[in-house]
Amino acid sequence: MSPGGRAYKQMRQEKMNVLVTGGAGYIGSHACVELLSAGHQLVVLDNLSRAKFESLARVKQITAAKLTFVEGDIRDERALDALFEHHAIDAVMHFAGLKAVGESTRLPLEYYDNNVVGSMRLLSAMTRHGVKTLVFSSSATVYGANPPLPITEAAPCSSTNPYGQTKLVVEQMCAEWARARQDVSVILLRYFNPVGAHESGLIGEDPKGEPNNLLPYITQVAMGRRPYLAVFGCDYATTDGTGVRDYIHVVDLVQGHLAALTRLHGVAGCHTFNLGSGQGYSVLEMVRAFEQASGKEIALHMAPRRPGDIAASYACPDKAARELHWRVARDLSQMMQDCWRWQCRNPQGYS
Repeated sequence: MSPGGRAYKQMRQEKMNVLVTGGAGYIGSHACVELLSAGHQLVVLDNLSRAKFESLARVKQITAAKLTFVEGDIRDERALDALFEHHAIDAVMHFAGLKAVGESTRLPLEYYDNNVVGSMRLLSAMTRHGVKTLVFSSSATVYGANPPLPITEAAPCSSTNPYGQTKLVVEQMCAEWARARQDVSVILLRYFNPVGAHESGLIGEDPKGEPNNLLPYITQVAMGRRPYLAVFGCDYATTDGTGVRDYIHVVDLVQGHLAALTRLHGVAGCHTFNLGSGQGYSVLEMVRAFEQASGKEIALHMAPRRPGDIAASYACPDKAARELHWRVARDLSQMMQDCWRWQCRNPQGYS
């Protein structure tokens, strides 16, 4: 029995038909590789507004397995009904959503429409078609500003930007859906900072426009696409004055999804887990690790702190280790090596 009194299933060997929303994106495509490698059948739904179909072609290349692709939007109720009518779906992994904090402050209504309305319509379609397991891609942004470190799942939730607020609203909606139904399994996975790429170098992060995360900025400087890396804040109360975050290899991250699906499919309730390494790295530590992996020197420009940034954020991953039997397996050096391999082989991303 878990500390909360729930009876957790032993590792299940059954194969499932899984719907992956946003499966052509960075994290979604890596999840497809792990799901296919585990023998599951996949239907991928993606509107390709922030991703390219090429990622899925490469997923097939990596796994030598087939998947079904449906180009469509989670806000389209007719498309969702048609998908569920034509495919016997056992579980949904929900990655579809807009995810740029800065953009969300400029386009809040688009974020609420895509992330909240889209998730509501997905849950409604699942209800109509009797699909009872959902794994939701949430975020550590739901912990707001300055939570106690390391951050546990019991930390108070709040948000400092529209993106984080949409994640928090969807989490609340999922929890209330689970309470009302009492026969569904909802798994909320709060990501910290995904980085890296598949070891093959075939799939990785291909941001459109301005990157959302630190590492794409570093790689773009290394490739000569940017003159320097702007480091926002060098006077924090950290080891070197720069901000500290919990970085997790994207493959470790999606293996956490597979562990959650395997152990909690069919276990009624709303289950929440941090997916992080439990280790914080500063901006300068990330830069030095990348320089060592790539052999490239990264020019830096020290800039003032940005409003809303905090000194440090890193997870307590003990609950996932205890209840999902999952911990990260890849260190910072491998994150950087895999990221650099992807960047070298795909200097313009999937284009």
